[in-house]
Amino acid sequence: MTAAGTIIPAKCLVLGAGVAGLQAIATAKRLGCIVSAFDVRPEVEEQVKSLGSKFIKVDNFDEQETSSQGYAKEMSKKYKDKQIEKIHYASIESDIVITTALIPGKEAPKLILNKTIREMKKGSVIIDLAGIAGGNTEGTKFGEKVEIENILIYSPKNLPSLLANDASLLYSKNLLNFILCFSEGDSSFNLNVNDELLEKSLIIKEGSKTKNFFEE
Repeated sequence: MTAAGTIIPAKCLVLGAGVAGLQAIATAKRLGCIVSAFDVRPEVEEQVKSLGSKFIKVDNFDEQETSSQGYAKEMSKKYKDKQIEKIHYASIESDIVITTALIPGKEAPKLILNKTIREMKKGSVIIDLAGIAGGNTEGTKFGEKVEIENILIYSPKNLPSLLANDASLLYSKNLLNFILCFSEGDSSFNLNVNDELLEKSLIIKEGSKTKNFFEE
């Protein structure tokens, strides 16, 4: 909402509700998107909904979707056909699609087909985080930005490295606030040994090791 009026929120679709997918859902929701998510594992539905996202699934299907390690496993052709259909209709309604679906030891499943890309809204963006395993999108090139039918497909090569500057700023701010807890607001540095936070953090006091050091 702005002084000039209300802007229609973007629609975001997240494929895969693992660690990366859940973080993508939470981030998109905080930015004001209307978020939908798809995963083959029914047990993640509660987690997805707890983040304020709509959960999309293939209904009336009894196939076991999870491996013994808790990861998504490769599904049957019948399931895949229904899955592609569900994702197709969700994708063409979305402005942003973030794909994170990976199967350990196998090539990433193709979830966004060329047919879907051609029918998506012009100017839509697909962020394919499964590019290292071949990508979830047809046409994905790992580490490159590709434009197909005016749809931008981007598969970042080293996403964590793009966060280094922000991570450093956040860490330094936390460290500063931690140190300021033990000062008097001026140039002095007087330690309050009764402070619970300091008590648990202090390992050397007056040249001697504290009990916290030995507990470790």
